[in-house]
Amino acid sequence: MASQTKSVSDIAALRAAGQLVAATFARIADAIRPGVSLAELDQLASRYLQSRGAQPLYKGYRGKPPTHPPFPGVICASVNREICHGIPDGRVLADGDIVAIDIGLKYKGFCGDACVTYPVGAVRPRAGRLLKVTQECLRLGIAAAQPGRRLTDIGAAIQAHAEANSFSVVREWGGHGIGRNLHEDLSVPHVGPAGQGPVLRPGMVFTIEPMINAGRREWKLLDDGWTVVTADGSLSAQFEHTIAITADGPQILSAL
Repeated sequence: MASQTKSVSDIAALRAAGQLVAATFARIADAIRPGVSLAELDQLASRYLQSRGAQPLYKGYRGKPPTHPPFPGVICASVNREICHGIPDGRVLADGDIVAIDIGLKYKGFCGDACVTYPVGAVRPRAGRLLKVTQECLRLGIAAAQPGRRLTDIGAAIQAHAEANSFSVVREWGGHGIGRNLHEDLSVPHVGPAGQGPVLRPGMVFTIEPMINAGRREWKLLDDGWTVVTADGSLSAQFEHTIAITADGPQILSAL
């Protein structure tokens, strides 16, 4: 499905929302250390968003169907084998963990969305390599998002790099269009083949958010209805940015 093209003023507003997401990460990053609970990180993010006049997008979100249990947190906090949608509960982070923090907000009517996976204390070499390669996958996916190219060129670049490093890409969870609503038209796959899907054109705004597993790509959903984990218990990492396609190439909206 084609993405709705955003105006220059819309993109400026989306950049303001995205920069506030980035500022929230900067606010909580120093608190991500052994001994902190996920609930404490959630409260820290909540207080900061409130102080800036932004509304959290995830808290109370039901997804589909509407009878789905509402998400209880302001942030998603996915630890170790959790791929995405981890609940920021009372669990305490330990040295060697990795934790993906996903922040979504609405600011002056427009949405911001991004994710960063953090090492907690000193992590093992394989975990560190997973974080490095996943961040590189995001960077390569963004670089492939050039005007005139096809949507699946993004996923092809991500998949090639992940698999060249003996990691796997989660297929079923992808990026999405974003604007006044968190999820808008356009589903962004993180795998190829290249050369398929809509032509990328200036004014498109969407997220790229590869989820990369250290083991197999298969996943399962926990009984809480939200938390997605690796089926084989391997580590998983995610990095995400919101980008806009411009005549000069992709621009990251969710960075300071």
